[in-house]
Amino acid sequence: MRIQKPGLELRHASAWLQDRGVASRVLQSELTAGLPWEQPLVRVYGRQHPTPRLTCWVADPGCRYRYSGLEQAITPWTPALEVLRQLLQAELGVRFNSLLLNRYRDGADRMGWHADDEPELDAAAPIASLSLGATRSLRFRPKPRAPWPEQPPPPFAVELADGDLLVMAPPTQQHWQHGLPARARVGTERLNLTFRCLRQPSTAMQSISTRAALGSAATSTQARAGDTPSLNISA
Repeated sequence: MRIQKPGLELRHASAWLQDRGVASRVLQSELTAGLPWEQPLVRVYGRQHPTPRLTCWVADPGCRYRYSGLEQAITPWTPALEVLRQLLQAELGVRFNSLLLNRYRDGADRMGWHADDEPELDAAAPIASLSLGATRSLRFRPKPRAPWPEQPPPPFAVELADGDLLVMAPPTQQHWQHGLPARARVGTERLNLTFRCLRQPSTAMQSISTRAALGSAATSTQARAGDTPSLNISA
């Protein structure tokens, strides 16, 4: 399904992983147990707070980033993540060089309003988002300073279920923000994998920031992130 609005283009494919023979729950368990998850601290109004989710940065060599003044180590691509990258390349014709994973342990974990528009990101490339586990609502709202011809378009939400693929095509990040609100009734985990293209990763130190709490946009001081191997997670 395609969603098009002024300055926004999305493609939402339900059960995308399952349609390609990937057992999403097996993949979720593998990633949950096998990756070095972190919960960074961010400074907001002079006080440090843990981010309301766990994160992991996976990338090609050279795709480093600096978080709150500290350089973070790159987690190499696992065989399962490399296969996902190959599947997305075949689907979209894009070779992604980095991946930010967010782990929402229950409905209290969340992501604040933001746009993936850092200068390190290739603005001409899409961002591909894969969902594993609990269904959550991804909200979208127009940026207030975007050049709207008349009134800004109304906000809306996309329900993302287990195995869904959401592709955010340019120029969505330049004109819209998105966020994942807390959901009190959600008691199970969700993993979100956002595949990205960094520009000139081998020569520039990358800077990924963690998002603010939902309801306010993230700022620079509020953290922001060959042959196909065999994937033994088929259904």
